[in-house]
Amino acid sequence: MDLGLDGKRALVTGSTAGIGLATAEALAREGAHVIINGRTQRRVEAALARLRDSAGAVPLEGMAADVSGAEGCDKLIAAYPDLDILVNNMGIFEPKPFEEIADSDWLRFFETNVLSGVRLARHYVRGMRARNWGRIVFVSSESGLQIPVEMIHYGVTKTAQIAVARGLAESLAGTNVTVNSVLPGPTASEGVAGFVAQLAAASGKTPAEVEKDFFRQARPTSLLKRFEEPAEIAAFIAYVCSPRASAITGAALRADGGVVRAIG
Repeated sequence: MDLGLDGKRALVTGSTAGIGLATAEALAREGAHVIINGRTQRRVEAALARLRDSAGAVPLEGMAADVSGAEGCDKLIAAYPDLDILVNNMGIFEPKPFEEIADSDWLRFFETNVLSGVRLARHYVRGMRARNWGRIVFVSSESGLQIPVEMIHYGVTKTAQIAVARGLAESLAGTNVTVNSVLPGPTASEGVAGFVAQLAAASGKTPAEVEKDFFRQARPTSLLKRFEEPAEIAAFIAYVCSPRASAITGAALRADGGVVRAIG
């Protein structure tokens, strides 16, 4: 299926690994002009090299900018003042007991996971509204619906992303600019892979055994019973960013592997 993304200018934050990189790759393969973003130039260049190998001759750019703060967002905006597609993917997670989550942790998670997308969307939505076309996607999580007891601060920020996306979509009613949140389930991202490897080393188990234990104990409602692959999420995000998804807006779109049991 041709998604109709040829020539669309797309920024994917946090796109040097995991879901972000897979999303950038999916958009580039559909002909979009993709802008890679990460914290270091080395990782940005590595991601660009991978995309050039897999996506062919489509235009690709990249910039190192830490969008967890206003300065990094401003740097990106100055370099790329206008976009057709914004995918707010950059985010952090960290298991920690509630009573050990300090104020500084709450503020760091909120600024990184929520305000990064707010700052960028606040700028780019103006051009989208003026042209009467655009796509904004917040990469949230099933944890925004089912707050994980092992990282409550993370879950709260993912709920906030869903709320921001819905509110912004409401403000764009009657336009051809859509705003949605996508809710992956547990995914084999770079951070998760490292976390699983640490648990495996500490417990004397294999990563496969740790994965099996995780879905038996921490996410027993999963229907997949495995970590999702970043490419599985990316394919869905690419569709949501396309002209073919014109009727989808203001939605919290679950790509969670069946973890959330509620219907709707």
